[in-house]
Amino acid sequence: MELFEKIRKSHEREGLSIRELAKRYGTHRRTVRQALASALPPERKAPPPRSSPALEPWKATIDRWIEEDKQAPRKQRHTARRIYQRLREDYDADVGESTVRRYVAQRKQSVGVPLREVTVPQHHPLGATAEVDFGDVSFSLRGLPVVGKMFVMRPSRVGEGLPPRLPA
Repeated sequence: MELFEKIRKSHEREGLSIRELAKRYGTHRRTVRQALASALPPERKAPPPRSSPALEPWKATIDRWIEEDKQAPRKQRHTARRIYQRLREDYDADVGESTVRRYVAQRKQSVGVPLREVTVPQHHPLGATAEVDFGDVSFSLRGLPVVGKMFVMRPSRVGEGLPPRLPA
């Protein structure tokens, strides 16, 4: 939208041609014409649905498990991870876990199984815990590029923006 606005203003104020506007903003002339015709960009076409050949043979099995889970107690229902594990263990299915997770989430939503948002609140008393990270870091030493090791540790804080209290 910002690009369309810039194109329209440049055309209006400076009287630039379509070719000049396309060159200035690094776009196709078709895009410039669209911007001049309407302030809003056209809606993007939805991509065609992608096939999942590895998962296709197992969709009926997954759907059956999800249907059976509707009758089961909440704690005994299949999670997406458990469905993936059963496919691998029982059927030796060669599918990716993320593919199974996406399909299970989509099917549970379409069937009407409520998906719950899960959060884990964290509380760290001051000075009791710390966050640690380490890894490689690139930097320049006397003009030469160097890769070194970095270790960072900071105490966890209860409130945002509050510095940790140091003993007096």
